[in-house]
Amino acid sequence: MGVPSIRQLIAATAVSALCFVTTVSQSVAAGLLRDPDIEYALSRLALPVLNAAGLSGSQVDILLVDDDKLNAFVVDASHIFITSGLLMRLDSAPAVQSVFSHEAAHIANGHLTRRFTNRGNANTAAGLGILLALAAAAAGADGKAAGGIALGASSSAQRLFLSHSRAEEASADQSGARFMSAAGIDPAAYVDVLNIFRGQEALSAGRQDPYMRSHPLTNDRIRAMKGYAAAYPAQGKPDAANEYWFQRARVKLSAFKRNPSWTLRQYKKNDKSELAELARAIAHHKRADLPKAEAAMANVLANRPNDPFYLELLGQIRLENRDFDGAISAYRAAHNAAPRHGLILAGYGRSLLITDTKSGNAQALKVLQQSYARDPRAPRMLRDLALAYARAGQNGMASVTTAERYALSGRLSDAAIHAKRALATLPAGTSAARRADDILRAAPADKRK
Repeated sequence: MGVPSIRQLIAATAVSALCFVTTVSQSVAAGLLRDPDIEYALSRLALPVLNAAGLSGSQVDILLVDDDKLNAFVVDASHIFITSGLLMRLDSAPAVQSVFSHEAAHIANGHLTRRFTNRGNANTAAGLGILLALAAAAAGADGKAAGGIALGASSSAQRLFLSHSRAEEASADQSGARFMSAAGIDPAAYVDVLNIFRGQEALSAGRQDPYMRSHPLTNDRIRAMKGYAAAYPAQGKPDAANEYWFQRARVKLSAFKRNPSWTLRQYKKNDKSELAELARAIAHHKRADLPKAEAAMANVLANRPNDPFYLELLGQIRLENRDFDGAISAYRAAHNAAPRHGLILAGYGRSLLITDTKSGNAQALKVLQQSYARDPRAPRMLRDLALAYARAGQNGMASVTTAERYALSGRLSDAAIHAKRALATLPAGTSAARRADDILRAAPADKRK
């Protein structure tokens, strides 16, 4: 596929809606946080506002960036990114839906298509990695944090961002409020999100939340949003289940990100609710206390015994506590409940791979290939798939898969090394060789030789 010019890609990153620009470099370094449960919840929450915006939920993916800073952004018309820090900071389903509605407005209003026509580029690991790395560079990150791609002076990149975003921000505010209203969500929730950052104008740039640097937050803007909220009252009632899925995603994310002692203190001992037990299971898992984690997961599954995401979590807990047979059993049950889910297939393949037997490796390779076909952008799956190929003696495939893993994180120089190894082994013209060539052509010029 053709690789867009650097100028096109810089422009593509300049249309972030809630793009707290200066944190994207850390986001690239940290990478994507792939979790089937959380991604399902976020996609479900985004769906009503995407539909209201005339966008397809099957064509716009919601991806979580592992970054404690508050951030959400778009870099093309097919992906909305939100950081773990922002998700944990918000306190309701309408709040996170207001973020998605604002991002959807940038896509629906054509703020991306005018600048970046090769939207298919992000469908590959290399393409997504390029976009993330360039987002970091446009934010003024150093070359290493941005995947080694030099885009010139950071001040120029930021001026480009601001010159392209101010009018669009006002447009996206109004459209986002309208989309929320049409989806039955009170647009006042977006005012609440803006108020999180209120009062920071007086702080020095180094002390401000990154939101402020790309999202000048004036009293006029907040007043305008209040006007939009009044002008577009919610039509109908929102899906009552949305709050459950928001709280479930936030509880799971918080339990994995925070100290287990902190997590356990948040719940009274007599609180045996589903989400309290979910938090306990993860906290005990982080303490490597498998019996207590298992007991808590048993209570969680008592509420939803066939939930594929809870079964997947049980498999992860067992696998990481070296109960390999139990992990395979749990992942198999999760796979049976959701046989086409790429990330669940990835976990199942990982549990089979860790047995390191001839039959286990062969089965793992088959399952991981299926996972790749469903969702090729999971870094851990790519690592496991490369290992499965190597064990099967398919070194060319192992190299191209490793190249894709590095490209996904924006490490294009490292990706180029493995892409060249792949091209030296793979038959010319094959799909795998074309993938390796795409990565190599996306790498810095001095790394392609």
